[in-house]
Amino acid sequence: MSQRIGNFLEFVLRCVTSAVGVIHVTGYVGSIVKVSCSYDEGYESYEKYLCKNNCGDSDVLVTTSESRKNKYRIHDDKTARIFTTTISDLHSEDAGKYWCGVTITGKDIYTEVELKLVPDRCCDTVTTVQSYEGYSESISCPYDSQYQNNFKYICRGNLPSTCLQQALITSNNRENRRFRLDDEKMLRKFTVAISNLTQSDSGSYLCGVQRNSDLDVFSAVELKVKGVRL
Repeated sequence: MSQRIGNFLEFVLRCVTSAVGVIHVTGYVGSIVKVSCSYDEGYESYEKYLCKNNCGDSDVLVTTSESRKNKYRIHDDKTARIFTTTISDLHSEDAGKYWCGVTITGKDIYTEVELKLVPDRCCDTVTTVQSYEGYSESISCPYDSQYQNNFKYICRGNLPSTCLQQALITSNNRENRRFRLDDEKMLRKFTVAISNLTQSDSGSYLCGVQRNSDLDVFSAVELKVKGVRL
């Protein structure tokens, strides 16, 4: 890679002049995260990479010349002019500052990335809903007004990182066997009705609202289904 930085001060000054703001990324410990960096027209054929620290050769984590390395994978979408690095098996020590780099003759182009990691759990408050076998029950999921038009979903369990992939029903598919989702936008909540309850429906649920530029927003519900009511 062309004339990598010899000392940290030079690197910082170089990045200040070449980077367009800081990219903030948040991920869950134990999960994966994607870091996407754009570049200008004309650099489609140039090598891209992700690095840490001073971005010397030993600090480079993965490059488009070697797209898989350890827990890093990189893909360059030349049409969109965005290259994305996937980091898997996240640990607390993975948090911190990274740099997206484009190799050019002379000084490489850098964009600063700040990765924040949070525990894969939710939530401080849990709403309890009780019902009986054979009954129907609705789970209410409130959300803030700015999320009225966002994608909503519900899943079982209490792991935010896998909730969307394991969704029981979504706002794009509002009926699925015993589940029905209704988005009451004026009331700023969506409700999920579950019919013909059984005791196996008991357990933890997460209501999710998708956000495009940050982690999804969740609320937690504990459903308790008792035996047939006499």
